[in-house]
Amino acid sequence: MRRLIDKLRAVMGREGEVMPEIGGNASDDERPMTLQETEGDLLLEELEEEIEAMDEDHRIELVALMWVGRGDFSAGEWQEALELARERQEGPTARYLLSHPRVADQIASGLEGLGHSHILQDGLY
Repeated sequence: MRRLIDKLRAVMGREGEVMPEIGGNASDDERPMTLQETEGDLLLEELEEEIEAMDEDHRIELVALMWVGRGDFSAGEWQEALELARERQEGPTARYLLSHPRVADQIASGLEGLGHSHILQDGLY
């Protein structure tokens, strides 16, 4: 789980990166201006595949954890969060999660809110 959160942070940080306008001539700039670099694309693809390879219950738990972490549900409403995540399931879970820029921090906060901060330390889920 910790590895998944780390990957989410890496991908989301990359997606939100703002490229500074260094100069008028792109060939003079130290860093090439590209939409996404291959390494970032591969990490994103790997992350999407990893999430979609999870069983349905784990994907639902990830969504519910994000919701708890961002304050939509309290720890006491965990079952309700799971039920709603199951009901609203449509399309790839990875795409839904990755559409939220703070998903990694929200999942981590959800784990902490549910009393599972040890997962952030040892990575075991």
